[in-house]
Amino acid sequence: MSALDPSSYTATQEALARCRRYRKEHGLYGVVDSTLGRIMLEVGAVGAVTMPAELGRRVRDQLTARQRRGPVIAHPRSGRWTFLTGPSDDSYLDMALFSDLFRDCASVAQPGSTIVLPSPTDEHNAYRTWIHPPERDFRPELSEVLAAVRECHPGAAGSSTSGVSASEPV
Repeated sequence: MSALDPSSYTATQEALARCRRYRKEHGLYGVVDSTLGRIMLEVGAVGAVTMPAELGRRVRDQLTARQRRGPVIAHPRSGRWTFLTGPSDDSYLDMALFSDLFRDCASVAQPGSTIVLPSPTDEHNAYRTWIHPPERDFRPELSEVLAAVRECHPGAAGSSTSGVSASEPV
C-alpha cells in the first residue's frame, strides 16, 4: 500500500478511533503506527505475559475461577495468547521464574518493550484478536498471572494435563 492509498488512510483512521477508545475506556495509552495501522502499547504501566494458546486456556480458566480474568489477546497465526496485567515489575529478573516460563514457552514483556493491541485491520486479517476484551481499566496483577502460569504447568499438582501423565516428556 502506498501512502496515498485510500484503504491505508481508512485503516489508519479506524486504528486512531480504536486507540482513542482504548485510552478513554480502558486506560490503555497506545499510539498508532500509521504505516501499518497497528496500535502499539509500551510495557510499563501495563504488563504482559505471552504463552502458547493451550497454556493460555488453562491460565484463563484459573483466573476466571478467581474472578481475576483480564484482557487477553490471541495471535491465531502463531498460536499464542498475551495476557495484559497491571504494571510490570522486575519479575523478569527472577531466574527461577524465567526457567519456569522458558520451560512453558512463555515470557514476560520487559518494561520499555512494545506490544501490539488488536486493531480493526488485525481483526479483519485474523492476525490479532481479543479472547477477552478489556473491561473498563481492570487488569490482574502481574504476580497473579504468573502464579496461574506456574499452577497450570502440565506437571504441576492439580493442573489439567489433557491426558499427558507427569512422567511423560512434554
